[in-house]
Amino acid sequence: MKRKLLFAERMLHGNGEAPFNAVIPVKIKGTLEPEAIHHALKKLQGKHPLLNASIENDENGMPWFVVKEGKGMAIPVRITERLNEEDWKIQTTVEWATVFDTAKGPLMRLVWIKGAVVSELVLVIHHCLCDGGSAMAILSEFLLLLDDGSVDIGLEHTILGVNDIIPAEVLKNRKKRVKAKLIGGVATFVLWLVPVKKKLVVRKRDYMLHWKLEKELSDLLMLKCRAEGITVNTMLCAAVLAAFKAVRKDQFHNKISCPVDIRRFAPRIKRDNIFAFGLMFVVSADQQLDFFSNARKMQEDINHKTAKLDAYENIMMMEESHASLDKFTNFLKYGKSSNDCMFSNLGKLDIPYQYKNFELETIYSPSVIGPLGNTTTMVTSTYRGQMDFTFIASEGFIPYEEGLAIQEKLMEIIHTQL
Repeated sequence: MKRKLLFAERMLHGNGEAPFNAVIPVKIKGTLEPEAIHHALKKLQGKHPLLNASIENDENGMPWFVVKEGKGMAIPVRITERLNEEDWKIQTTVEWATVFDTAKGPLMRLVWIKGAVVSELVLVIHHCLCDGGSAMAILSEFLLLLDDGSVDIGLEHTILGVNDIIPAEVLKNRKKRVKAKLIGGVATFVLWLVPVKKKLVVRKRDYMLHWKLEKELSDLLMLKCRAEGITVNTMLCAAVLAAFKAVRKDQFHNKISCPVDIRRFAPRIKRDNIFAFGLMFVVSADQQLDFFSNARKMQEDINHKTAKLDAYENIMMMEESHASLDKFTNFLKYGKSSNDCMFSNLGKLDIPYQYKNFELETIYSPSVIGPLGNTTTMVTSTYRGQMDFTFIASEGFIPYEEGLAIQEKLMEIIHTQL
C-alpha cells in the first residue's frame, strides 16, 4: 500500500528529523504479561495498515506512507521498572524528545512502566499519523485486545486519499475547486511575500504539569455549565484565558486556538480511522464582561464559527497549497506567536474501566509537543467522572514558575465561579 501524505500530515512530519509525538499514558491495576502486550500490538497492526507504515520520498521529494506486504516491523515495546507514581511523567518527557525513524517505521511504540501490581502503559504515536480521536480509538482497541487477545476488532477501511474523505459531488463542484485553487494560490503568494526572521525562539526545557479535579467538582462544573447555557469547553476556554491574563499581564494575547474533531463534519472519516487532519478556530474573551456573561458571548462566537466550518473546503484548499508548505512551516517556526496556547478538550472518554484481567485506573490526558513554534498546550479529558488536565510548555515561551501560577489561577477561577 502507498499513500501520499496530505498537506497537514506533511507539515506534522516535516523532514522526519524532529520529534512530533503524541503521548497517551494510562494506569492499569493488574498483572500484565509481555506476550499479551505484543499480541495486542500485532493485532492492532493487522487491523490498521498505517501502523505498519514507513515514510518514503519519491523522486520529486513528495513523502508517501508505504506499507510493504509481509515486511512490516513490530511495534517496539520498551520496559522500565516502576519506582513511583511520577515515573510516567518522566517517561512522557523522554518520549517527547525521542525521534521516530520514519524512513524505517513503524510510527508507533509503547513504553511499559512495569510494577508488581500497578503499571503505566504509555502509547507513543507520531502526530502525522493520528489526531486525538484516532489515538483514543487505538487505545480502546489495544485495551480490549490486552484483556482478550481473541477479540475481533475488524479491519479498518483505510483512507487512501481525499477521494475517501470528500464526496465526489463536492470534489467535482467547479465553484469549490476554483475557490480552493484561488485561496491556495493566494496563501502561497502571501507566504512568499511575508519576511520571516531566521531566528528561532530558544525553547529551553520542555515541561508538563498534570492535575485532576475532584469528582464532585467535575460534576458541579458540568451542572453549572448546563444551567448557564454553555458547554464545558466554553467555560474552560473562558477560565484558561482569564488565568493567562492574570499571570502573563502585558504578554497576554487574548487568543487560544481550539482544535475540532473533523469527524463531526466529514462523516466518511470513521471513529477508528487513523487520520491526522484537524480543524481549528480561535477564541478570545470580552474583558469588559463578568465571567459568565463573557462565557455566553464566547459560546455564541464558537457556535457561529463552528457552523461556518467546512471540512471539505479546508482540505481542498490545503491540498492546493503544497507548494507553500516550506514557507508555511517556516512561518510557524520563526514567526512571532500571537496565541496564548492551544486548548484541546477531548470530553468524556467512553472507554471501560473494568476488564476481566485488569482495571483501568485512569487515563491521563494525552500530550503532544513539536517543533512548530509556541509549544504551549493544555489538554483536558474526563474519565470515570473526573476531569483531568495536562499542561505542556517550554520555558523559552512560558517560564516554569509562570506555568505553575497559571495552573493555580485556573483552579482558583473554577472554584470561585462554582
